[in-house]
Amino acid sequence: MFPSLFVLLYLGHLLADYPLQTDHQAAHKADRCAAGWAANLTHAATHVATCAAALALGVLVLDDVTVSLPIVVAALLWIGGSHAFIDRRWPVQWWMNHTGQASWAANGGAAHVDQTAHILALVLAALALAA
Repeated sequence: MFPSLFVLLYLGHLLADYPLQTDHQAAHKADRCAAGWAANLTHAATHVATCAAALALGVLVLDDVTVSLPIVVAALLWIGGSHAFIDRRWPVQWWMNHTGQASWAANGGAAHVDQTAHILALVLAALALAA
């Protein structure tokens, strides 16, 4: 069941991070002001909604996907919260500066570390759902 859950959550993530993320959210989700927080939390809510929809679809059409509602709620809260945290951008910058990756960060590596952090969060959510 883990592979199915992960693919469903990853689909929700991709939809929320690319076709459903507005230019405004992408440009301002890390801003340190009320508008930045609004963009960040709206974007994170999109992740929760798309992952919830993907899980619901999986439960309806896949024989191997059965989930507990309280665990789904916890997983979705984790996905939204971790996504909002990572997308403030400073956690990725901090990581890269403290692990010897400052040069890579300056040359476009932050986007890769950002996506890896998001995928780690999705793996943990899928593991919790499958347990």
